[in-house]
Amino acid sequence: MRAHVVSDLETLKALAHPLRVTVLGELRKHGPATASELARAIGESSGSLSYHLRQLERYGFVVDDASRDGRERRWRAAHDVTSLPEALQETPEGRAAVGVIKNVQQEHLARQLAAAEQNPGGPFEHSDYFLRLDPADVEQLMGELHEVVVRYADRTGSHEIAVHLMALPAEES
Repeated sequence: MRAHVVSDLETLKALAHPLRVTVLGELRKHGPATASELARAIGESSGSLSYHLRQLERYGFVVDDASRDGRERRWRAAHDVTSLPEALQETPEGRAAVGVIKNVQQEHLARQLAAAEQNPGGPFEHSDYFLRLDPADVEQLMGELHEVVVRYADRTGSHEIAVHLMALPAEES
């Protein structure tokens, strides 16, 4: 599994546009596509998509797909995962950019949960655990969980699933 660690605020801000986060997710989920195909899939104009794809390319999130037939440019995600280190959130600009990305991810998660409720026969598993950990322990736990997910990444089973790994502060009672 290829990971892209965003290491500077300019790259983070380039990603932090709701349409760009959505486009990157579409390419990761469905594979290479043209701007026109993406526009139809997400309900945007192909001109707008072309602009945002070029911005994503400029910052290393998407690349030209070598398997294209030459008529229309096909794009693919350059990495399977994007990591946003905590240090990027030390400034108001960084926090705002990460906030945009998190909002898009939360909206996507809400849609996935609603779709799962509409498909009671599909694979759905949910567990929550309440732990008391130091920040270093959280980082280690998430790293180990990512390693487990990576071991399953190349399988081609009969059900497509989304695995969300989150470590959230527990609600105070």
